[in-house]
This record gives sequence, structure tokens and C-alpha cells, in this order.
Amino acid sequence: MRFSANLGFLWTDRSLPNAIHAAAAAGFDAVECHWPYDTSVSAIREALARTGLSMLGLNTRRGDVAAGENGLSALPDREAEARAAIDEALEYAEAVGALNVHVMAGNASGDEAEASFLANLHHACDRAARTGRTILIEPLNPHDAPGYFLNTTRQAEALIAKLRAPNLRLMFDCYHVGRTEGDIIGRLRALYPIIGHIQFAAVPDRGAPDHGEVDFRPIFAEARALGWTAPLGAEYRPGGPTEPTLDWMATLRQP
Repeated sequence: MRFSANLGFLWTDRSLPNAIHAAAAAGFDAVECHWPYDTSVSAIREALARTGLSMLGLNTRRGDVAAGENGLSALPDREAEARAAIDEALEYAEAVGALNVHVMAGNASGDEAEASFLANLHHACDRAARTGRTILIEPLNPHDAPGYFLNTTRQAEALIAKLRAPNLRLMFDCYHVGRTEGDIIGRLRALYPIIGHIQFAAVPDRGAPDHGEVDFRPIFAEARALGWTAPLGAEYRPGGPTEPTLDWMATLRQP
């Protein structure tokens, strides 16, 4: 298996360019991030060029974080801000060569929120198609993200079916699925045709994937059997320096 380091959680004690170099030195095959917007595009491009890594994806802005916002695209009456965040993310992604943008829904519920999310996703998919990029949506479990609009893979599957955009896909995070739905292998198998990226972390503490309730070896074997070849995203909280938590890479990389 190949692995991508999610620099939203790993090497957060370093600048993003330095974190890219650290990921390369540790043996990762790619990187991904959350909100890179305070880092210049040129610095990211230089780090990627020097290391030979690719940037798999990034997130749209969350909005007013101090006020508890966690995305904008499902918030009624926030269309202008949501679409500005989508356009910003796609422009940044294009500049650094990232092919995926995760559009964050935000804290909302109900039919009006769904209508807002679908309308903003339509905008995102149309805009992303111009440069061959993919839009991702990710269910977040209610333990970590209470009130988040999108919280199950079944809900995401229904939204993708409604929009019917060829470049709208599911971010399948094994951690969130494990916390909310269980049966990670069953859901992976059922949803495989619409999955655009796979992430993982230990369940239930979101630490390194070498402990907890979930054995990732059969999950990764299933992904491989289904035909998955892209890097899997290590989006876990190291609880301190990243390097001492990386022993799992040698074990889980085995075919």
C-alpha cells in the first residue's frame, strides 16, 4: 500500500513546507492538508518539487472558527461566502496541483440545509470540471463534530445520487465510519464505486492505526482487492511528535 500524510494532523509543529519535507523523509508517498491558505503557493510548490511528492487534496475554509463554524456550504443564506470559499480552494488546488477539494458542509440540518448544500456542490462540481478536479464530501461522526450536516455514508451516497455529477465523490474516512456505522469493510465494499479518497485513524481515539478496535490489515487488503491503488490518507492525531508514531507504516504497507 501507498500512504499520504495528512499534514492537518501530522508535523503540525512545523511550517507546511517543512512538514512536506518531513513526510518525504519518513517514506510517505504523497501529502494532503486541511487549510493551507496562510502558506504561499510558491512555497508549497517548491517543497513538492524538491521532495517529488504530490498534494492529494485540501479543504474549503470552515468560516468563523471562533464562533464554532465548521464549513459553509450547507448553511442557508450563506451562498456567497460558501462559493467564495469553494472558488478559493479550487484556485489554490490548481496552483499546487491538488486534484481533490473537500467541500465542508458545516453545522446545519433539515431540507433547507440540504438544498443549500446541493446547490453549492453543483457550483463546485461545475467549477472543478473545468480543470479536471474532483469534489469530495465527507461524513463526520457526531462525537467529534456534533451538529455537522453530513454524518453518515448513506446520507452522502444519497446526495451524490441526487446531484449526479461525475466529479462528485465520497471521502471514505475509516475512522468516522468506524465511530458512526461500524462494518468498515462492508461499507467500503458497498460504496467503492463512488469513493474518491480513503483516510484512516485508530478507532475510537483517532491515534496512530496500530492500536484500538480496528485492525486495518484486512481493510487495506479489501481496498487492494477492490482495485484501489491511490495512496491512503493517514489522518490521525499523533499526540506529540509525529516520528515516534510511524512504526505502523512498515507493517501496514505490506501487500
